[in-house]
Amino acid sequence: MSRIILFNKPFGVLTQFTDAKGRPTLADYIKQKNVYPAGRLDKDSEGLLVLTDDGKLQHRIAHPDRKMSKTYWAQVEGEPGDNDLDKLREGIELKDGMTKPAKVQRIDEPYCLWERQPPVRVRKNIPDCWLEITISEGKNRQVRRMTAAMGYPTLRLIRYRVGSWTIDGLEPGALRQA
Repeated sequence: MSRIILFNKPFGVLTQFTDAKGRPTLADYIKQKNVYPAGRLDKDSEGLLVLTDDGKLQHRIAHPDRKMSKTYWAQVEGEPGDNDLDKLREGIELKDGMTKPAKVQRIDEPYCLWERQPPVRVRKNIPDCWLEITISEGKNRQVRRMTAAMGYPTLRLIRYRVGSWTIDGLEPGALRQA
């Protein structure tokens, strides 16, 4: 039977187990042996990371052809209007091609949000808002590039859901068996 670990990756942690530069990695939090991340989150992103010891499951979760959806909470600079959000819903042109259509909506600040260390730098004279974005592909830094392409840079990015797994009940740095 496959082992599946759900981990709430904190900001600044690399999605790998070693780093020659001594930066924080998964090894600082995950002591189980022979589990590997199914997909990645860049060090500036937070939230759900699924790890498993099953290579086939790892491929099914991470590979864009499998269309396992992922939901992100993105705090963006500015307040995108409906026309802006429609661009994401239709697919937006990035340097490496068009994205698939995303599900997107404006949301209130997430109910279970934790303080980030270091705190997000916001500008007092520029409003910000939260978006919930669901995608079924995984281009490098895709959500950040999508919001930037429509003119609203991402200030904070949290992956809330992968498939049917969520970070509900998981504090940053915590993990649980699925």
